[in-house]
Amino acid sequence: MDATALETLVGRYKDDPESVYNTWFASGEERLKAFRAIRRGVKDAVDAIAAGTFGNDFRGSPLETVLAAITEQKEVFEGAAHPFYWKPKLRIPDIYENEANKRTFGAFLSACLAATREEQVLGEMSRLAEARIKGLGPSVANIAYFLHPTVVPPFNTAMVKGFNALFADKKKLGSWESYLAMRETIVQANAAARMSKDLGAFAGLLYEIGTGRLAAGDDSGALREANVAAVKTAKSRHEKAVAAQRDESEHTKIQHLLVKIGRALKYDVHVARNDRNRSHDGQSFALLTLPALPDMGLSAEVADTVSLIDVLWLKPGTSEIACAFEVEKSTAIYSGMLRLEDLARSIPGCVCHFYLVAPRGREREVRAQLARPSFRAALADITLAYIPFDELCEHCDALCKFGDDREALKKIVRA
Repeated sequence: MDATALETLVGRYKDDPESVYNTWFASGEERLKAFRAIRRGVKDAVDAIAAGTFGNDFRGSPLETVLAAITEQKEVFEGAAHPFYWKPKLRIPDIYENEANKRTFGAFLSACLAATREEQVLGEMSRLAEARIKGLGPSVANIAYFLHPTVVPPFNTAMVKGFNALFADKKKLGSWESYLAMRETIVQANAAARMSKDLGAFAGLLYEIGTGRLAAGDDSGALREANVAAVKTAKSRHEKAVAAQRDESEHTKIQHLLVKIGRALKYDVHVARNDRNRSHDGQSFALLTLPALPDMGLSAEVADTVSLIDVLWLKPGTSEIACAFEVEKSTAIYSGMLRLEDLARSIPGCVCHFYLVAPRGREREVRAQLARPSFRAALADITLAYIPFDELCEHCDALCKFGDDREALKKIVRA
């Protein structure tokens, strides 16, 4: 189907007063209210998982409320709740009795709530796919769509059938790989159709084709070629997201250890504001750390920079920083050093200790950055040391048990 044929098909879809475009998508305020209600419901689900009150069944859980709001969105979302029903004999979807999977699902929802960019949302979807939680497939897109309608298209049986008919493809219903590839094609075709930035409009078109209400017509030509290219794009993006997730996961683990040690040593702990929605080993950073950076009398610009430092230990009940940590798993060492320097230069008489925490394999890189003339001059009167990941992991429990204050870190630092 060429661009002209697609434009004609879209015109027929929009002109039909009984199509879901007119009965659902263009229905005005009622549809938009659902977005707000569903976002609140997702937040309740995330909070319940974090608090350990989510339960071991779909029935009665905050997730049931979310899916109820979604399935109320006309016939286009009919059956959206079915994949989330707890099926005891099959043990699927495995997010009710498996606590690790439940936390992974909660972390996905939390991250999607906090995301502001397309790459963040797609990265979280790739991470959830990589987790391979039994029975939890791309039906999750029906939730994510209501959080990010310009990024995530909905997904159900009729839409897959419509997609395959329109693009002469054979995408599978329960496959994450198929969904991510479908999304690439949908985004490109939606742009060509100039229908709406909200991908629900194009998903409705696929639904109409999949249910047989709208004939797709010609299935050859440019769209099929675009689909092949989009599949390659989706595969490449997925691979990159998985690799990034591994680095991110270790970064989060190290942050958690620093939070754990700081609390054990009786400090108030602040974690980078863009990481507060993270969790590790079932423990939410938001529940373990200060809700915001205490007022230090800094300018707005400096305060914004300081609030992005990975972990800060503060003397209890004060705004006095005892230690500041930058964790650099794979990101540039110098960016962390710049944030630490900014903090040190902004606090008169600063006596806090600064640490770069990085894999042992990056020690030469850390030392090379510290030896740069510009940094050496800037950091001449600042206490800055390097802590290897493996030392922190190995001695975390001992530091928590036997340490009295920040001096305990001297046992594991590399000056």
